Amino acid sequence: MKEDCFAEKERCLAADADPQLLGWAVLAFRTFWKTDEKEAFALPYALNDKIRELTPYEPISGAFQIRLDANESYLSLPEPVLAEIRARLEKLDFNRYPDPIGGELCRAFAGYYGIDPKFVTAGNGSDELISILANAFLMKGDAMLTVAPDFSMYQFYASISEIDCVVLDKGPELSIDVDELIRKAVETGAKMILFSNPCNPTSLGLSRKQVRKLIRSVDSLVVLDEAYMDFWDQSLLSEVEDYENLIILRTSSKAIGCAAIRLGFAVANERLSNALRAVKSPYNVNSFTQMAGTVLFQHKELLERARRQIICQRESLYDALLSVQKEFPGKYKLWKPETNFVFIKPEAPEDARRIFEFLLKNQIAIRCMGNYLRITAGSPEENAELIKLWRLWFAEEEKNHENG
Repeated sequence: MKEDCFAEKERCLAADADPQLLGWAVLAFRTFWKTDEKEAFALPYALNDKIRELTPYEPISGAFQIRLDANESYLSLPEPVLAEIRARLEKLDFNRYPDPIGGELCRAFAGYYGIDPKFVTAGNGSDELISILANAFLMKGDAMLTVAPDFSMYQFYASISEIDCVVLDKGPELSIDVDELIRKAVETGAKMILFSNPCNPTSLGLSRKQVRKLIRSVDSLVVLDEAYMDFWDQSLLSEVEDYENLIILRTSSKAIGCAAIRLGFAVANERLSNALRAVKSPYNVNSFTQMAGTVLFQHKELLERARRQIICQRESLYDALLSVQKEFPGKYKLWKPETNFVFIKPEAPEDARRIFEFLLKNQIAIRCMGNYLRITAGSPEENAELIKLWRLWFAEEEKNHENG
């Protein structure tokens, strides 16, 4: 009888056996082999190809004194904002689901940016909205066009959604050739074009004129990730109603200074906004995040002051790096930023990793991206410490070179 059970098990594994047949095999094993169900009938499971080799996202870990690696705001929320959040927290109905459309939150966001609330959809961070766009606005096998270097999660969500991700390389100057992007979109039949403007990680951007040309020249859905546009002045937020094929993404993690609550927004015309609300999860933004975000966007003057402070420190960091560059000419390339960070390419490719590790040993975390380095603008004190060590590294390298 045991041999019959073995044979039946093999037959079940080799075919799509019906539940009754599988159940008989399990019962037979338990009855005649005197073992538990797990041991008797452990069905094999294999991860599918698109996730088998994936590893979890792991940011730089450790308790470093200075964190300039994640493009967060170095400013804490002002006490008046925190006090209002605490007061409203006491009235929060924790036993109730959140508002499925985040009406009050979207009105506060719209009020801050001077747009119509009906064009605004809230998300659990911009990442959720990117995932929704890839999964719902594209079909399996559709082409999505992006550029490189750019935010790595675009290609990740494309692969998970089983869409064809076409990547246009920016070239050594790291700028987007709009005419080439248009040509590529037409050539590949791309249903979506997705890129950050200004760009993470290059810190560079396309002007309004260039982006308008792109939108008007393709029948693709153009998704502009304006996560860093608060630090520049080339946004198209006020023009979303003018285009049938434009969605703009915004975040609360950078200039707004609230990365902890995971809050992003999509802004588009009414037709696209209605479609986006229809395909998102019903309660995707929790009640605390909705409340805190509403409070934040109602304090326009405080947010504007913080934005100006961050831009000031970005300029200070950039100027200091330029100064060191003049002391050690030809040792690295530096791009003029339109974001809250700077992007640097050391002359020697291996120096990016060496500088990164040197700073880590000295309690400063920045981001190493292959042969490039990305440094977030910090407080005046943080920037000063970074520049001190930056200059020291190049001085020691020069001394070592002279000594042979």
